[in-house]
Amino acid sequence: MPPVALLAGGLATRLHPVTRTVPKAMLEVAGEPFIKHQAELLQEKGVERIVVCAGYLGEQIRDYLGKGERLGLAISYSFDGERLLGTGGALRNALPLLGDLFWVTYGDSYLDTDYAAILDYFLSHDKPALMAVYKNKGRWDKSNIVFAEGMALLYDKKTPQPDMQYIDYGLALLRKEAVERIPTGEIFDLADLYKKLVDQREMLAFEVRERFYEIGSFAGLKETSEYIAGRKKQSGG
Repeated sequence: MPPVALLAGGLATRLHPVTRTVPKAMLEVAGEPFIKHQAELLQEKGVERIVVCAGYLGEQIRDYLGKGERLGLAISYSFDGERLLGTGGALRNALPLLGDLFWVTYGDSYLDTDYAAILDYFLSHDKPALMAVYKNKGRWDKSNIVFAEGMALLYDKKTPQPDMQYIDYGLALLRKEAVERIPTGEIFDLADLYKKLVDQREMLAFEVRERFYEIGSFAGLKETSEYIAGRKKQSGG
């Protein structure tokens, strides 16, 4: 299973004041820091190595997770430095730690889906990128993708179109060559790279059936906490 680049460097302004002193990934969810639940889920899905792309208050994440041994993972860290580089800039900065193929996801997302099936689909095609998509129909956030026959045909987070029924699930597979298109050391939004890849017909899309959970808002925090608590109770964890 390829390593995971976990983008966890943002300011989380929607969760102020609680995120003024604690990074979003470290907020308590179902009794423990969210990033612990996330790391456990990734390990359950077959992931062995995570690179945390850290920025604002990222030292707290490093101090808590360490090198990942107690979770059965190898965890390393890539810090933005004095200025936050955005999701794309942070990923470009972490590229030397990631290798030729890697997952990309966000430090506020809990994505309980079939990672092995997504990887199999990606490896059966010759494209530099894949994004998981979900038929959102505007329910949990604004839909932003037109998807058909295994390809993302139109992607725009800034100006969604009426025919967009799907949403970027928050989970992608990228080859090193795709991320090398991002300028080194510059502030860059990963969504801009995704849009270029889609426009150039280089972005595969895999439809997942499981809805996404996220802690980017107080409502999402509550909902995600309830889901994780229920999941752990069901599994006896």
